[in-house]
Amino acid sequence: MPFYHKLGKIPPKRHTVFRRPDGELYSEQLFGTIGFDGMSTNSYHVYRPTMVKEIKGQYSVKPEIALENHIKSYRFRGFQVQPKADYLESRTIVLTNSDVNIILAAPQESMTDYFYKNSDADELIFIHKGSGTLRTHLGNIDFKYGDYLLIPRGIIYQLRFDNQDNRLFITESKRPIYTPKRYRNWFGQLLEHSPFCERDLRRPDSLETHDELGDFLMKIKKQDEIFDMVYASHPFDVIGYDGYNYPYALSIHDFEPITGRIHQPPPVHQTFETDAFVVCSFVPRLYDYHPDSIPAPYNHSNIDSDEVLYYVDGDFMSRNDIDAGHISLHPAGIPHGPHPGAAERSIGKTKTEELAVMVDTFNGLKVSTITASSSV
Repeated sequence: MPFYHKLGKIPPKRHTVFRRPDGELYSEQLFGTIGFDGMSTNSYHVYRPTMVKEIKGQYSVKPEIALENHIKSYRFRGFQVQPKADYLESRTIVLTNSDVNIILAAPQESMTDYFYKNSDADELIFIHKGSGTLRTHLGNIDFKYGDYLLIPRGIIYQLRFDNQDNRLFITESKRPIYTPKRYRNWFGQLLEHSPFCERDLRRPDSLETHDELGDFLMKIKKQDEIFDMVYASHPFDVIGYDGYNYPYALSIHDFEPITGRIHQPPPVHQTFETDAFVVCSFVPRLYDYHPDSIPAPYNHSNIDSDEVLYYVDGDFMSRNDIDAGHISLHPAGIPHGPHPGAAERSIGKTKTEELAVMVDTFNGLKVSTITASSSV
């Protein structure tokens, strides 16, 4: 849950006269969610944000499904997704349901020829490899290895990469993504026992304001299709804004793990939530300190959810054979747990250096054709 943020120039009152140097009015836009009931931002544009010249076409990005319903555990080699030059072409949906797409991407080139807007979904982009700048119409954020980039639906953005070696793990959510309720008070402030706080959330710190007319290609995702639209003014023409609806970053390295005398359940690792799934961060931490503790996770059944674990780095003591970029899927309906021997090996260990991102969905996940071909 972001907090109030202001960047650039704005008038003292909403919906009042605010003029450009040439005397014309700036165009005010309320950028909000859930009708007029959710988080919103008031932004002020040099030109009207409605000036569309042309809709050039549309094409489908709906995934092909190999398995609609299944009860088998899977492991996929995420790095088998081949790098592609273009960002949108590199996005590969590996698991999906009506609430969320889980996407891998290995883009090689920065976005320079078009701007992108996802009108249906919040995007949570985890940076596994690479660094650069997230450029948006509400300001820019530098990113690097280990960063989560939370991009609310409707944000216009480009990704500028520092080099060609980039790996992204993307959670594309039809449901709004928030910080966990258990870590917030009734005012929305993160509480003392939260594993991160507002100081860790990096807001946009520089605002690009382009006073340009011309032809600007915008790719807009809506209902599993991309629409190519030509705008008459540069999308980054905001002179200022304030509110609660904006992109932000959180580094997984700033997540402070919660530990105990005996093994703690996965909710202590929770980092983000929706009403349809949660996202957890497994980070380097001290193990349990009860003299007879078993640090390895106990066998458990996902009766209500599918569990996806994306392995980032380090030594994963609960698995016998796992590498960075692998994705495990444990579907609802059957129990899962540590590999044979892992529980015994964990006894007496004092810490772990593992790094992973987990997504638990309450609706079953379908396996895409490209994912099924890379399972091991």
